[in-house]
Amino acid sequence: MTRVSIIQHRGVVIAYHDFTNIADHQEALDAFRQSAVLVRAQPPGSVLTLTNVEGSRFNKDILDGLKELTSGNKPFVKAACIVGLSGLLRVAYMAVTAFSGRQMPSFSALEDAKDWLVRQA
Repeated sequence: MTRVSIIQHRGVVIAYHDFTNIADHQEALDAFRQSAVLVRAQPPGSVLTLTNVEGSRFNKDILDGLKELTSGNKPFVKAACIVGLSGLLRVAYMAVTAFSGRQMPSFSALEDAKDWLVRQA
């Protein structure tokens, strides 16, 4: 299953990470690899990313993989945001952002997140 794709919103290109309903360690790692391949093939500081984690679960291995992904993608990302945080996912999000030093605003609606990214372009 392809979890990372390019979408457009108001003419702006966004790397969309569909990390919804991930609970399996291998599925998460496969999605993280897809992200690394797509994002790191772009010029530094050029990528707008939107990550949707609604309904996903995590464990230590998934959290470690997400920290590694976020840190590795950092040089290529101009702006990033996330949708679908609730409960323990919000705690994991805070750990990932603290570890990676990345600023990623959280939104409750996809359209709001897309609009924010357009303003960052």
